[in-house]
Amino acid sequence: MTDKLKFAFYWGASCGGCDVAVLDINEKILDVAAIADIVLWPVAADGKYKDIEAMADRNIDVCFFNGGIRNSEAEHIARLLRKKSKVMVSFGACACMGGVPSLANQFSRGEIFTRAYITSQSTVNPERRLPQQKSYVPEGELEIPQFFDRVSPLDEVVPVDYYLPGCPPTPEWVLAAVQAIAKGELPPPGSVIGSEKTLCDECPRERKNERSIRKFYRPHEIIADPKQCLLEQGIICSGPATRAGCRARCIEVNMPCRGCYGPPPGVVDQGAKMLGAVASLVAANDEDEVARIIDGIKDPLGIFYQFGLAKSLLKGNIKQGG
Repeated sequence: MTDKLKFAFYWGASCGGCDVAVLDINEKILDVAAIADIVLWPVAADGKYKDIEAMADRNIDVCFFNGGIRNSEAEHIARLLRKKSKVMVSFGACACMGGVPSLANQFSRGEIFTRAYITSQSTVNPERRLPQQKSYVPEGELEIPQFFDRVSPLDEVVPVDYYLPGCPPTPEWVLAAVQAIAKGELPPPGSVIGSEKTLCDECPRERKNERSIRKFYRPHEIIADPKQCLLEQGIICSGPATRAGCRARCIEVNMPCRGCYGPPPGVVDQGAKMLGAVASLVAANDEDEVARIIDGIKDPLGIFYQFGLAKSLLKGNIKQGG
């Protein structure tokens, strides 16, 4: 067929789970193959950058780009694929919001390198050598991508047409996006392809909507009531500040929402929204007692901004360079 769509898939700073999510649509992948040729997919095929560079601009119909921008290679390919693609989809939490990799934005590049290559428990590096962008060996010059000061979401580097959040996006929404593309029924540019509700709206658990938290627990520290709201039991669950769409899969197995679908419509900062939700449920009026309860939250930045630090008002850029 000559009228097939052309798709491209690419990954930046990510774990690869979003690529697996494409296959999670199971036999429906055959429907994708029927309507589209995949011209680039590093995780599955031996594509070459030079082939993409040789294409005419806007030759690719849709690019699904997962992962944030952590180094110069990801930045270069993001710009290249944006130039060659009619539609750019920010695919998954890392591309949409920076994801888990952007928690490293708390630290400088130098601190990250020191930890990874010198002080970590599994590292043996008595000469304290760090990666160099350029190295020279008898065979010639070797060059690796430049490691940036921070992880950035995709839309800080190139214009993005649509957002498909999740860690990873669920098969239902992946398939919905592909079908909308195939039928020419995409929403207005800039839209999130997903639910307009919060996760709490689709959560089956009972909520009392009253101040009930006297202590915060990590999931392994308490046997949670499988019918009651996890947050009201003192387990941080990001449902109030997270877009619906996953059908509460984590909560179905008694694990709290981590916030991977990002903020719902109208919420600018997901972490700040969660702080407000948590504060409204603390069952104490005495200032010291409130402080004691709040101190029980372990790693609040990592909990409230697990997926969205790079996209938040904080950005996480505490230190630069070095």
